Amino acid sequence: QVQLVESGGGLVQAGGSLRLSCAPSGSGFSINAMGWYRQAPGKQRELVAEITRGGSTNYADSAKGRFTISRDIAKNTVYLQMNSLKPEDTAVYYCKANYFYSGSRPFDTWGQGTLVTVSS
Repeated sequence: QVQLVESGGGLVQAGGSLRLSCAPSGSGFSINAMGWYRQAPGKQRELVAEITRGGSTNYADSAKGRFTISRDIAKNTVYLQMNSLKPEDTAVYYCKANYFYSGSRPFDTWGQGTLVTVSS
């Protein structure tokens, strides 16, 4: 029943920056991990970055050194700071959370996506 709301997408020139935010709704859950995925036209959805309960991070090679994932623990909100954007970063970016309630199995939930367009 957790819902995710993404924001921060938009149009930016190559070399510019954007910060995406993902804010979960609801209460009483715990997060295993949250991540950002993207899907470009004609391509499969791919992992961009993720962060675990302990704060460990993982990045796609294409994002490493340019993107930074972070979180606000109190709010379970995750951010993706994207710098030095390239046209090939153009995609719909989706937030994903893996979460659970006490005593239950984990669930995955996805946001609706936010469009990032990087112009040449």
